[in-house]
Amino acid sequence: MALPKPVVIRSPGLERAGETPADGATRGHAHAHAAVAPHGGRYDDILDAIGHTPLVEIPRMSPNPAVRIYAKLEMVNPTGSVKDRVAKYLIDDLEERGLLGADSIILEPTSGNTGIALAMIGRRKGYRVALVMPDNVTNERRLMAALFGAEVIDSPGHLGSNGAIALAKHLVSKDHRFVMPYQYGNEANTRAHEETTGPEVLADCPEVDVFVAGLGTSGTLMGVGRFMRRAKPGVRIVAAEPLPGEWVQGLRSLDEGFVPEIFDPSILDAKYLVANVDAIAALRDLIDREGIFGGPSCGAVLVAAAREAQQMTSGTIVALLADGGWKYLSAGTFTRSFDEMHEDLEGGVSWW
Repeated sequence: MALPKPVVIRSPGLERAGETPADGATRGHAHAHAAVAPHGGRYDDILDAIGHTPLVEIPRMSPNPAVRIYAKLEMVNPTGSVKDRVAKYLIDDLEERGLLGADSIILEPTSGNTGIALAMIGRRKGYRVALVMPDNVTNERRLMAALFGAEVIDSPGHLGSNGAIALAKHLVSKDHRFVMPYQYGNEANTRAHEETTGPEVLADCPEVDVFVAGLGTSGTLMGVGRFMRRAKPGVRIVAAEPLPGEWVQGLRSLDEGFVPEIFDPSILDAKYLVANVDAIAALRDLIDREGIFGGPSCGAVLVAAAREAQQMTSGTIVALLADGGWKYLSAGTFTRSFDEMHEDLEGGVSWW
């Protein structure tokens, strides 16, 4: 199994030793703060609703009764993933630099979530969007991108996200209309998390000791890490990384020959290699134990969080869950046996 059996279930009203029920009730809804917009609320535009995601304790996923794990639920963003934050910053950056003209087409290599977010924001702002996606991503991601008006260009699935990046760069070199935000090398990606995700985590969880996220473009880890280095030095920044040779998108193995330009290894305190099968097992545990419907990368992050928790004497971990599970239903992610999924888990389907 990907995770140990749950060991302790805390009473919601008595979350800490010596805490009264009234104290617990106050702590349970302590998300409104002056510096960062509260969760929920009323907004003038769908783009203003990006971010402000809730933080939920998941005690049944912690292997250590002295370590509390909280999940930051990014699937409640408008298009269902953390990439809404990034896409907004990427397009704002293109606008500020004057790179979008009347005939421009925003082109981006993506495994799905960034592309869907770019397509939604592009449609909302009146920009054309084209996405280069590996041909083995789930149909839900293709359909959602197309629903928002994006043109989807296939890249060879067996080449993973590296193949999508190479094809996108080739297309940009051949057609002046294409403008590529390029999330892997654009500091706007990092800045999105430095200015929004990091402050939200610290405001909602001042006692955080460890932050865990998946390693994909590295923007989440780099941005939150930079913020924490200033605001709360000592917070450990921990990455979940797929095993080399497992063709997954959304997360990446740095051993596969491509390192995002925005990646700074000095920001990371640790990284854990996670197999596809362990990520899917943890993902199913998350549904069974906590009732949270996440995507496969969420499973990988939880495996990393559990490994970190096992090494701690006590403390608090925040695990960022990047997206929801609905975009992976057609692949049988939640229903097929591991024996049936063997070939897909070895690289036949783009999971993350």
